[in-house]
Amino acid sequence: MNLWQQYVWPVSVSEALQALTSAPGPALPLAGGTDLMLDLTQGRHPPVHTIVDLTSIPEMTALELRGDWLYIGAARPLARIARDPLAVRHAQALVEACDLIAGPQVRNVATLGGNAAHALPAADGTIALTALGAEVEIANPAERRRIPFTALFLGPGKSALEHGEDLIVGFYLPVAHYHQASAFKRIMRPQGVALPILNCACYLKRDDDTIGDVRIAVGPGGPTPFRATEAESALHGKPFDAATLSNALEALLSQARFRTSAQRATAEYRYHLVGGLLKDTLETAWERAK
Repeated sequence: MNLWQQYVWPVSVSEALQALTSAPGPALPLAGGTDLMLDLTQGRHPPVHTIVDLTSIPEMTALELRGDWLYIGAARPLARIARDPLAVRHAQALVEACDLIAGPQVRNVATLGGNAAHALPAADGTIALTALGAEVEIANPAERRRIPFTALFLGPGKSALEHGEDLIVGFYLPVAHYHQASAFKRIMRPQGVALPILNCACYLKRDDDTIGDVRIAVGPGGPTPFRATEAESALHGKPFDAATLSNALEALLSQARFRTSAQRATAEYRYHLVGGLLKDTLETAWERAK
């Protein structure tokens, strides 16, 4: 049985939206297709009438500075993000996350838009974008809008996107200035391409020898991407020392809601590991912000 009836390559966002909304049957956007193709071929998704390939739309594959923002198109492959000098300069946490997702072959085609659209609260790209304070641009036939990245998430696997109408165009990340830096780290099982047991991303600004602005995201810490706001408050304005880090960990443990996963780890194991992960991630960002 054919998995689709029609395959189209629009060259603009407006053409893509027209193709999605005017198809005579179910239509789906495709960028990397690393999940969609498997779902279709293995019967986890019903056949669709129209596949709309987004990879020929320049706006959705761009990576460039736009004023005080770094713009990353939703259809740009993860490997191309990880190798881009602008991303390395302004979004080190995202570069490190993109470089850990799946394996090299997948990263060559998988996209940040697909990573976010699945609305998994602990996806590596999601955790990095949360810590970096990203915004997302969404288009539909009536309008374009920019919203905070975390507003995309309603629950595990549930996004705020209107199916068949909304399309993620790209992401906006604040550019990094002097004494600002970010980092991403994760703990995973030591075999092959493994899913993370825990991941953590942070952004911070150094004010001389104290911590200025700071954002921390940890996954999985809740049903939507988890900002460790209590830990951030414990760090803000404090010297970067063992006592401050201990207070931040205590605050994170009181706020996070780790869960047990049969495929990954127990909640207790995650609570045990998160202290070392938080410390490593913060120390890396602190050193980079010199």
